[in-house]
Amino acid sequence: MSINIEEQLRVIKRGVAELISEDELKKKLKQVKKEDRPLKVKLGLDPTAPDIHLGHTVVLQKLKQFQDLGHEVILLIGDFTARIGDPTGKSKTRPQLSEKDIKENARTYKEQIFKVLDPDKTRLVFNSEWLGEMDFTDVINLSANYTVARMLEREDFSQRYKNNQPISIHEFFYPLMQGYDSVAIKADVELGGTDQKFNLLVGRTLQKEYGQESQVIIMMPILEGLDGVKKMSKSLDNYIGIDDTPNDMYGKVMSIPDELLARYFELLTDISLDELEEIKSGLENGDIHPMKAKKKLARTIVIKYYDSDMADKAAEEFERVFKEGENPEDMPEVKISSSELEDGQLWIVKLVAATGLVDSNSQARRMIKQGAVRIDDKKYDKINIDIDIEDGMIVRVGKRRFARIALN
Repeated sequence: MSINIEEQLRVIKRGVAELISEDELKKKLKQVKKEDRPLKVKLGLDPTAPDIHLGHTVVLQKLKQFQDLGHEVILLIGDFTARIGDPTGKSKTRPQLSEKDIKENARTYKEQIFKVLDPDKTRLVFNSEWLGEMDFTDVINLSANYTVARMLEREDFSQRYKNNQPISIHEFFYPLMQGYDSVAIKADVELGGTDQKFNLLVGRTLQKEYGQESQVIIMMPILEGLDGVKKMSKSLDNYIGIDDTPNDMYGKVMSIPDELLARYFELLTDISLDELEEIKSGLENGDIHPMKAKKKLARTIVIKYYDSDMADKAAEEFERVFKEGENPEDMPEVKISSSELEDGQLWIVKLVAATGLVDSNSQARRMIKQGAVRIDDKKYDKINIDIDIEDGMIVRVGKRRFARIALN
């Protein structure tokens, strides 16, 4: 490696929540430099949720940094373990996925992941390659390396046990199989979120039991969503999807609390460490106005997933819509047939749901009650009213979602 070890450590430690351990990492970096080979850096993903948002990219960004340092990134798709499902954070046994679902989710995952990672520098493997070849003797030998008492130290298992909730034996095999993945590929480093600590530690234990040097664990923080409080999640509607349109992506970034600016720059962008420090100190001492930093962040993220022209157009659209109070030029058109109307009217809940700006009638009700719905720029917060439907009327949900009604 041409980059010295101290500089590599500086890059690797960027934004990290926990590292086990820095001394071991230094030792491994020295060893691979001596052997003139890259570190094997592993990330395991179960293909159970193929729609990736920026919260998921925090760990992918760290993998990309390893790639840029010249190390080997091994992206492990857990097609075999997905048949069990990771019980982490779950209060009950998860349903197993079908092989068809797993293959489709894995395909979608690959398409989205390579928006962050360099596909030419990524080794993609599926753990069915070795787990699917194990016989029952292999499974018994694997399970002999861990005790039930150690398994019950894991918080979710412990809580379910205390609450007399069922824990299926096969669930104990999930952390064992994830740990064995590290044995199979001889991982030097494994990445994951802070919620994966137990599983990652199992990998260290099993490597030692199988006569390997234990992997270093790098845990990345869980990213807060647009509300600045709760974990970024599609179910909470506080997310930025990597497939969001440039306009939506830009607008969502502009809505984050000022307190998240430095964190988003650190965890979601490729700006240099020196520039990151300048932004952090500038925000702290008042030399950089949060709005200026937010525009830079929004532009940087749109460029990362699209290009600079798209970022320029998204910025212009944001200024026009949100600064000047105009409607966006490009919005979906929703056709409503006059036969659906009664005396030219439609229940407001059905109207909002028909736009596709919400996922269901219940979400439409919730958004209306929250005062987040405007029709032709008039705010509505009652659900027990009918709306006169006119061709060309504009429905707005929240700050960024618009639809134009086409009456036919």
